[in-house]
Amino acid sequence: MRYLIAILIILNVFVLQAQTFDPPAGQEGSLAIPEDSPLFIEWASHCEVIRGYGIINYPDSVVVDYGEPEDATGKAGDGKVVSLGDSGVAILTFDPPISDGPGPDFAVFENSFIETFLELAFVEVSSNDVDYFRFPSVSLTPVDTQVTTFGLLDATMIYNLAGKYLRSYGTPFDLEELSNRPGLDINAITSVKVVDVIGSVIDSLATYDSQGNMINDPWPTPFNSGGFDLDAVGVIHNQLTGNRALPSQARMRIFPNPASDWLQIICPGREDVTIRINNITGQLLHEYHISSASCNLDVSHWPPGLYIIQVMDRTGAIVTGRIIKQ
Repeated sequence: MRYLIAILIILNVFVLQAQTFDPPAGQEGSLAIPEDSPLFIEWASHCEVIRGYGIINYPDSVVVDYGEPEDATGKAGDGKVVSLGDSGVAILTFDPPISDGPGPDFAVFENSFIETFLELAFVEVSSNDVDYFRFPSVSLTPVDTQVTTFGLLDATMIYNLAGKYLRSYGTPFDLEELSNRPGLDINAITSVKVVDVIGSVIDSLATYDSQGNMINDPWPTPFNSGGFDLDAVGVIHNQLTGNRALPSQARMRIFPNPASDWLQIICPGREDVTIRINNITGQLLHEYHISSASCNLDVSHWPPGLYIIQVMDRTGAIVTGRIIKQ
């Protein structure tokens, strides 16, 4: 039996080592979303902060007071952030509410200046501002030694923790991951909670991911700007997203969605249009000029992922939609 147990332990180690996630922003395969992506349609309108500690086990040693709650509202990249401190919490509200759509629905921005110095946070959502539901997260960073104050992390070992990417790039979250949770309406998310992970590997102070792994990130951070530095939360889908926000004569119909081989786009009342296909970062991939109000596109050669479709008519009016390529 002990040999079997030893084999299982070894296999488990190999599985953990083999399991990695997307790389830092700017690298091929990264899911990071730049702050100027056309995906973003809105930003948090209000923020409340409950500050944590500079050093959680010495609560009177350092006061975390960098930034103001309102510095986390509005668009990312304005040079303003609010620091949460060890275990600090920020609650951001949205009007209209965030809703579930194809792919990621919102993204959280931190303030890291390099792609390997990462301060992490849990992300939770609520549809009633009372009951919060945490996104499942994974941290595979080794915990045999503490990541020190200015220590480095590998983004490929991190999943669904805000702060995975450097500044100007948001960590995306997909509400579909929280579907079928009693008490949560993923089509009416009114608030997002961001919770600093602390990052200590001391048993009495540690926090854990959804798989029970201890989370190790730079600690302690004994500064007035300690802990997670929240820049912004950008909305990709809300209750006014896309077609529902447009008058009936301007609505765009895209089907099938998700698509695998072909895609039909119909824009009633619009002719002589330009269709632009962008990837999740806003890069233009394809452009088509058509003289009718509908067209069929061969998408069989497109890599799987989320795409932004923009249809522009002769007046310059633009209708935007999103599709998933399977």
